Amino acid sequence: MNRDDLRGLYYIARKDMRAYYLKPPNVSWGILFPGALILAFAIRTPTDLQRLAPGLVAMTALFSATSMEAIVITFERRIGALERLIMAPITLPAVLAGKVLGGVLFGLLISGVTLLGVTVGFGLAAWRLAPALLILIFSTAAFSALGALVSVAVQEVFEAQTLANVIRFPMIFVCGVFVPLDHLPVALRGLARGLPLTYAVEGLEASLVGTSGWTILFDLAVLLGFTLLLFGVAVVILRRRLD
Repeated sequence: MNRDDLRGLYYIARKDMRAYYLKPPNVSWGILFPGALILAFAIRTPTDLQRLAPGLVAMTALFSATSMEAIVITFERRIGALERLIMAPITLPAVLAGKVLGGVLFGLLISGVTLLGVTVGFGLAAWRLAPALLILIFSTAAFSALGALVSVAVQEVFEAQTLANVIRFPMIFVCGVFVPLDHLPVALRGLARGLPLTYAVEGLEASLVGTSGWTILFDLAVLLGFTLLLFGVAVVILRRRLD
């Protein structure tokens, strides 16, 4: 990317944060909805709450990074705002990267608060915050790219919301948020390995609860791969739709 692309990327992300993300309903929903699901499972099975921490943080990252990301691009295409951005001296990948960066920043903000909360509330070691934060950065990038792909794949805002939920809700039940992968049927374990949330949960579990460091490196690599793949497909689809 050249200087114009980087400057445009920054201002697009900043504009989206102000116009869409940093609104009280978005902030509260991004935290309360995943928290309510975890609370329901914690009340039913109140033992070993520390094991719920990685799933809570990962699920919060998923919903916060895709909450508005999945509809912002669709909305701006409908009102012509996206076309005006593309008319500026900035490439299409840079425009989409700015949109993705907005989702990443919002996802990090919300999930970072959740990460701090579970660290204090569940008695986790504070030194584990650093590797967990690294996992969160890569996770929110993958989730935001997923939201961008959903947004460019449809025509209407309600279609984006529906498609995002169709993808997100099955993910939270097969990707190790509530049930460990080794407790799932073989077919569901195979499906889970093809979804980014699995590696977010796995990496956060390795960071917060403590497993092999190689697991963290592997999960980071896979999340980076998901980010590049989802972003690349989103760019191709958006370019075709605009043409």
